[in-house]
Amino acid sequence: MGDKDIVQLLLEHKADVNAQGGEYGNALQAAAAFWLRNNLDIVQLLLEQKADVNAKGGKYGNALQAASSEGHKDIVQLLLEHTADANAQGGKYGNALQAASSEGHKDIVQLLLEHTADANAQGGKYGNALQAASSEGHKDIVQLLLEHKADVNTQGGEYGNALQAVSSEGHKDIVQLLLEHNADVNAQGGEYGNALQAASWMGNKDIVQLLLEHKADVNAQGGEYGNALQAASWMGNKDIVQLPLEHKANVNAQGGKYGNPLQAAAASESRNSLDIVQLLLEHKADVNAQGGQYGNALQAGTVSWSRNNLDIVQLLLEHKADVNAQGGQNNLDIVQLLLEHYTDVNAQGGEYGNALQAASLRGHKDIVQLLLEHKADVNAQGGQYGNALQAACLSGNKDIVQLLLEHKADINAQGGYYGNALQAAAISWRQNNLDIVQLLLEHKADVNAQGGQYGNALQVASFGEHKDIVQLLLEHKADVNAQGGKYGNALQAAAASESRSNLDIVQLLLEHKADVNAQGGEYENALQAASIQGNEAIVQLLLEHKAM
Repeated sequence: MGDKDIVQLLLEHKADVNAQGGEYGNALQAAAAFWLRNNLDIVQLLLEQKADVNAKGGKYGNALQAASSEGHKDIVQLLLEHTADANAQGGKYGNALQAASSEGHKDIVQLLLEHTADANAQGGKYGNALQAASSEGHKDIVQLLLEHKADVNTQGGEYGNALQAVSSEGHKDIVQLLLEHNADVNAQGGEYGNALQAASWMGNKDIVQLLLEHKADVNAQGGEYGNALQAASWMGNKDIVQLPLEHKANVNAQGGKYGNPLQAAAASESRNSLDIVQLLLEHKADVNAQGGQYGNALQAGTVSWSRNNLDIVQLLLEHKADVNAQGGQNNLDIVQLLLEHYTDVNAQGGEYGNALQAASLRGHKDIVQLLLEHKADVNAQGGQYGNALQAACLSGNKDIVQLLLEHKADINAQGGYYGNALQAAAISWRQNNLDIVQLLLEHKADVNAQGGQYGNALQVASFGEHKDIVQLLLEHKADVNAQGGKYGNALQAAAASESRSNLDIVQLLLEHKADVNAQGGEYENALQAASIQGNEAIVQLLLEHKAM
C-alpha cells in the first residue's frame, strides 16, 4: 500500500482533513512540504476532499509557504489554482514569496509574482523577500524582485534592510546591484546599524571600499559596535581599520559595546590586536577615554585573553594610560607591571569592586598573594560579592580562603549578593565547599548570621541540595527555624528545590525540630512550596509531620 493509499483509507474512515496540530499544522501543509514520491497526488486528493487551502498554522504558516520553501513548483501551481492566497502572512518566512526567495527557487518566485504576490510584503526573519534573497546571495532573484518594483530601501527584518543584509554576508555583486538601484548607503537599523558597520565587522574589505566609494558615512552611529571603526577594531582586521581612518573616521567616536575603537582593539583576542592598538594610537586615539564594557582601554587590555595583552598594556602605559583605572586583572605579569607603575592597589569600581575581589573570585592565588604584599585592603567592601573572602568562598578555592584569613579577613563581614562568606560557601557547587564551610566555622564564622538573598547559611545550603553542609551547620547550632531570606526558612527552601534528592534534607530538618507550618517566604510555607514544585514525596513527608 502506497502513501496515497493510506491517506485515502484514512479519509474513507472519516479522518478530519482540516484537523489542526503537529509541526506542520495540518495535513495539506505536511503534504506540501514533504519530498514524497507522489506528494502532488496527495495534495490533489486532500483538496478534492475540501482541505482548506489557506488554513493557517504550523511551521510554515500555510501550505503555499511550505511548498514554496521546499521548491515544489508543481504543488505551488496546484495550490494557486485552488485559490491559495499568495500574500498570506505567518510562518517561518512571513509569506510564500520570502520563503521561495530565501531558498533560491527563482521559478517559484516568478510564479508567485505572476499570481500577484506583493514584492514588498513585510514579515518573517528577513522582513521582506528582497532582504531574504540578498542575504542568501541569490542575485537572479534580487534582480527579478527589483524588476517587480521591490522597494530597495524597505526597513525591517534581522538586518534592517537589504543592503545591510548583503553587506554582512559578503555578496559584492549584489551590493553593487542594490546601489545601482539607489539603495540608501547610510540607511539605519538592523543588527549592525548600517551596511558599512556590517561589512566592517564581517571583514569584507572589497564591500567596505565599495560602500565608502558610494559615500557611506564613516562615522555613522548605531548597532552593537557603535560605528564601523569600532567593529573593525574588535574583529582585528587591520586592513579594514585602515580604510575608515583614511576616510576621516573619528578615532575617538563614543558609543557601542566597547565605548570606542581603542578599547575594542585592546579587548580583542585577534592576533592583530597589538598592531591595531598601535595604529589607533598613531591616529591620536585618546588612551584614557572612558566608557564601554571595560571602562577604558587599559582595563580592557588587562582582562583580554589575547596572547598580546601584556604587550598591549605596556604600549598603553607608554602612551600615558591612567595606571589607576578601576577594575580587576587576571594576569600576574600585567598586575606586576601595573604595580611597578604605582597603581592604586585598592582602586574601587567595576563588577568586582577591586582587584583583590576579582582575583579571589577567579582563583588566581599568586595574584592574591601579590596584591596582599602590596597592601591590598583584605576587607575592602564593594562589588557584586561584597568582599574578597566572600568571592573566594563562592569560587571554592580553599587555599585563597586560607590566605585571606591569615591576612585578617573579617570572617563575618556583611554585604554582597550572599550576605557573608559562610553563606557563599554554603551555596557553592565546588567540590571542596564542605571543607571551606568547616574552615570558616573553625575561624568562628557566625552560623546564624543574617543577610543576603537566602537569609542565612542553613537556608542556602538547604536549597542548594548540600546535605553534608546542612548536617555540619546543624551540628554547629544553626537555628533550624531562623526566619528571613527568599524562602522564609530552611525547610521551605529545601521543599522548594526542584531536585527529588532534597527529600533527605527535609527529613533531616524535621528531625532537628523544624516548624513544619512556619509561615513566610516566597511560597508562604513548606507544603505549598513542595506542592508547587510537584514533589510528591516531600509533600507526603510534610503531611506525615502534620503540615497544614
